[in-house]
Amino acid sequence: MIAHTPETAEIARNAKAWPFEEARKLEKRLGGKLPEKGYVLFETGYGPSGLPHIGTFGEVARTTMVRRAFEMLTGMPTRLFAFSDDMDGLRKVPDNVPNRDLLAQHLNEPLTKVPDPFGTHESFGHHNNARLRAFLDAFGFEYEFQSATDWYTSGRFDDALIRVLEEYDRIMEVMLPTLGEERQQTYSPFLPISPRTGHVLQVPILERNASKGTVVFEDTDGEKVEVPVTGGHCKLQWKPDWAMRWYALGVDYEMAGKDLIPSVDLGGKITRILGGNPPAGFNYELFLDENGQKISKSRGNGLTIDEWLTYASPESLALYMFQKPRAAKRLYFDVIPKAVDEYLTFLEKYRGEGSDRQVENPVWHIHEGTPPEETSPISFNMLLNLVSASNSQDREILWGFISAYVPGASPASHPLLDRLVGYAIKYFEDFVRPTKFYRPPTAAERAALEDLRGTLQGFAEGAAAEDIQNAVFEVGKRHGFENLREWFGCLYETLLGQTSGPRMGSFVALYGLGRTVGLIDAALHRDADAGAA
Repeated sequence: MIAHTPETAEIARNAKAWPFEEARKLEKRLGGKLPEKGYVLFETGYGPSGLPHIGTFGEVARTTMVRRAFEMLTGMPTRLFAFSDDMDGLRKVPDNVPNRDLLAQHLNEPLTKVPDPFGTHESFGHHNNARLRAFLDAFGFEYEFQSATDWYTSGRFDDALIRVLEEYDRIMEVMLPTLGEERQQTYSPFLPISPRTGHVLQVPILERNASKGTVVFEDTDGEKVEVPVTGGHCKLQWKPDWAMRWYALGVDYEMAGKDLIPSVDLGGKITRILGGNPPAGFNYELFLDENGQKISKSRGNGLTIDEWLTYASPESLALYMFQKPRAAKRLYFDVIPKAVDEYLTFLEKYRGEGSDRQVENPVWHIHEGTPPEETSPISFNMLLNLVSASNSQDREILWGFISAYVPGASPASHPLLDRLVGYAIKYFEDFVRPTKFYRPPTAAERAALEDLRGTLQGFAEGAAAEDIQNAVFEVGKRHGFENLREWFGCLYETLLGQTSGPRMGSFVALYGLGRTVGLIDAALHRDADAGAA
């Protein structure tokens, strides 16, 4: 729990970062008072018919950021429920699982009754729940896992389910206008579970008895069956289920994607009908692929979380989730280096900031108020360029460059930097190397490069990066590059084989004057037919 004192509360009350805005909104909803249940409840929901994904990470990370801001603001105890809707029926067989024929034999059964196609757990639902918990644990999230099956079958939802039955007509008045004409004819908030087949049925409810707490429906064999709505004999459709959960658990805060705004509004109406108060929360924007199209799990466009974590740290992903959550953002491989370096920049700034500025810094929110002390003396983009220029994926060779640039640095003394070296090697191999193309210099560029070669030979090894940078500028000016971007573009394209690159003074200081002269020699000897990497 984040420390709460009068001083920190005052900082939280004035902070502009969006998690603090959300925290103040939640405090207002509560009237500044601790709920009767004795804690403030945050919730995230999860459908375990598939595996956890990058959106799952984003929702839990962002909710945690609001939770910590709220604790600093109010000092109230909080809990976070990661709720799995694992009693839902299996409606289709996922594409990315083994033994699909096995699953096809258990369609419409609750996920916690469907056999595990992986053969490791008692059911498909249990398997995916375990994956969810392992996923969240890997990132160090503090949460309490909750299973819909446990809540329904244990009777803990019974009182709320009776309330849904008592308010059946009012709930139907809210739900029916949102449905198509054909669906209206058969819709019911309750999904009875067939005593004969165990299937979660989407069938009309023929009779209701609120005093007995039962419903009557026609089973798949045509027989009329009466079952209690309690004790796990029925499940609710997902929208009434979401609202019932808000009411039964007393959820105080839950966020959702922009695409669920109508469902959030609907859930709020049903929660009020049941006698509850809908949670506070906000709607975040969805991610787009590199072409600006909405990311879809079924289409596979956009990044998966495993792909991001192959090339960059979880902290960089958390930063991407923190920044502008209400703006649509493209989520593809090219955003990774920038996200890593922005994280490093914020981390470097943090220690020199006052407490009122630190809470505005994203790393405060990423690390729940206690960012690590270690920073990196070299940016991720610079490491990418080092790997590129040296054509080496050998960590020892790369650390040779690094230790010459940062005396005394080693993987042991700079573990964060060592992790970045590993990420840079992987990113270069998969995304930079395939696109490298060294173009030969023009006649005018050749003269400038020859001048630069002689200028760099006039420096002693260990020269300051700023002095080298100034010299590179002067060479460009001497050779008539009115727009110095063209000069640096020439250097990137002829020396590094790419269209963008690092601050040249820093790069030369890291890579070495002699080796940079070697790059210039290679460019000067390159003919028009020899440009590929």
